[in-house]
Amino acid sequence: MLELSGVLGVSAVALGMVLTPGPNMIYLVSRSITQGRRAGMISLGGVALGFLVYLLAANLGLSVVFLAVPELYVAVKLAGAAYLAYLAWNALKPGGLAVFAPQEVPHDAPRKLFTMGLMTNLLNPKIAVMYLSLIPQFIDLDEGYVLLQGLALGAVQIVVSVAVNLAIVLTAGAIATFLARRPSWLKLQRYVMGGVLGVLTVMLAADTSGPVRAG
Repeated sequence: MLELSGVLGVSAVALGMVLTPGPNMIYLVSRSITQGRRAGMISLGGVALGFLVYLLAANLGLSVVFLAVPELYVAVKLAGAAYLAYLAWNALKPGGLAVFAPQEVPHDAPRKLFTMGLMTNLLNPKIAVMYLSLIPQFIDLDEGYVLLQGLALGAVQIVVSVAVNLAIVLTAGAIATFLARRPSWLKLQRYVMGGVLGVLTVMLAADTSGPVRAG
């Protein structure tokens, strides 16, 4: 049912998105460094559930709502751009912290870790844009079974994203230690992250395209 080109295309999009610093990465790294791998994996469970919620919502009609009320789509996109701009400023401002810089945060219970992971992903504008505008472009209408195609392609995205995020959770502590011994590298990582987020902000705010119907 699925074309190989569609699977590869979604895999590439998912890989590019998950490797771009954003709310999910920042949250998972901070929890993994300050509270350990177990906390990071519990948080990742919440993030994974957030992907599933987007997958079902996008394929069962959320995109139709945005198509019917384009102003709502624009508002969500601009809010996402504003959030990315806020993250970029936090990285680039004098004294800003890098993703892998150890930070003092309170140790939370597993339920809160899971819930925060879920909410971080649900409020992540990158994921909203991916499910509402990018993944639907790989659906082949001529093949039929549009809903099943959308669900299958979304499942590909989830597998790629969870696998990469799991690797980040497991290696965050080692990366933080490595960068802590090299302050100039830590500063460079902060500037690169802030620059990427800034570019994403401009691209998202300047994008005038509307949502693509997914189902």
